[in-house]
Amino acid sequence: MAGRGGAPVLRGALPLGIHDIDSRLAQGGLALGQLHEIAPAQAGDEPAALGFALALVARHLARVRGEALLVVGQGHPLPYGHGLAGLGLDPARLLLFEVASDADAYRALEESLRSQGLAAVAGLVDAALPLAQSRRLHLAAGRTDRLLLVLRPPEAESPNVAATRWRIAAGKALRDRFGCIERPCWQATLDRSRNGRTGHWLLEWDHAAHRFGLAGALAGHAAEAGGRVQRSG
Repeated sequence: MAGRGGAPVLRGALPLGIHDIDSRLAQGGLALGQLHEIAPAQAGDEPAALGFALALVARHLARVRGEALLVVGQGHPLPYGHGLAGLGLDPARLLLFEVASDADAYRALEESLRSQGLAAVAGLVDAALPLAQSRRLHLAAGRTDRLLLVLRPPEAESPNVAATRWRIAAGKALRDRFGCIERPCWQATLDRSRNGRTGHWLLEWDHAAHRFGLAGALAGHAAEAGGRVQRSG
């Protein structure tokens, strides 16, 4: 596909660095220039879903230049500097844009996909992602090589064209000797993977290395190195 002015858009993917996950994604990772949907597994898992999305953004920004934009509707919690740093995401590289409605959020996401300098775009919405709107976002993203994430509420499902759909719940995180979270942990379910396969994993996040791992005894570093550690749901 051609980008603006007929220039070719070089697309790639954001690998999560775990063979069992990346092998289930058609492009060996989250395809750039495509729409990806994230939802909490149930009420109360919203912070976990947001943390997972921001970890994806942090991993992407560690690999490319540019900034990320987070579009947030009213009533959603705003991430703060210390929390972002704890996820390995430089607050100076994240732009926050507050909106009053989902319609404004989708408009902001579309416009941001046409702007320059952004490497990733994510939005928090209050209702299900409509089919027509998902098509508009998918087409706009298709002219770019950006990471595009939409976070919607639990149990607010509707048909859409998202390339992947993730359900995220909080896992038991590792804590340091002071009781602070050392590595965030998530139960991640891949419900949809276009031209790929679904699965379920217990993931932890190393904010310093910008690396996902399998939590517990299976984590190790073999997964990041492409070892064939299998844990499927």
